[in-house]
Amino acid sequence: MAAAFWAVILGRTAVPLGEDLVLPGSPRQLGLRFAVGDGHPATENRLHLHLTYAGRAQADTIAAAVSLGGRVAGSGNIPPGSFAVMADAVGDEFCVIEDDNAYLAGCGPLGEVTIEGTVAVAEFWAAVLDWPVVWSEGDERAIQSPGGGTKLAWSGDAVEPDRTNERQEFVLTVPAAEYDVEVARLQARGATGPEANADRVEMRDPDGVAFELRAI
Repeated sequence: MAAAFWAVILGRTAVPLGEDLVLPGSPRQLGLRFAVGDGHPATENRLHLHLTYAGRAQADTIAAAVSLGGRVAGSGNIPPGSFAVMADAVGDEFCVIEDDNAYLAGCGPLGEVTIEGTVAVAEFWAAVLDWPVVWSEGDERAIQSPGGGTKLAWSGDAVEPDRTNERQEFVLTVPAAEYDVEVARLQARGATGPEANADRVEMRDPDGVAFELRAI
């Protein structure tokens, strides 16, 4: 249900990957994977999506989301020039950003993915992806590909130890010939995890949140 909702909202086609569904990304737009698992948790997700203007106005994006089973949070009133907090078809929160927002201008429909995490983990991913920091305020950080597109942002908050990690998992891919070198590079940057197998390994970032490296 969630994959179908986001496929329409983002104008992508869902592709099967084992039991999961993937909405493939592009050089400027982050791909999304929807995994089989438990239902919506009682606590907020660590990962929060921000939709931005990309040829479709905020009001039209909100209307499309509602028609697909989404809802506007609270009273439903959205002040002029403000973002709208919504929930998707399975209850996960996301925001539809106002049309004239300068910070996310030109980022594409999936303008930003915001994540609970510390400065250390933001700096880890900046180094791993070789993406520059494009926003820094207090303990908040955001990074973006040199080519533009979706931003990744971290709140600066420490990860709560009693929250499950499995609802957020980044998947990195690398050519098979570079796999061993990439494992060593990630470890040198501060990633931890078990000894790598032949084609994939689950590792953890400096906050202890899992991610996966796959050879392709």
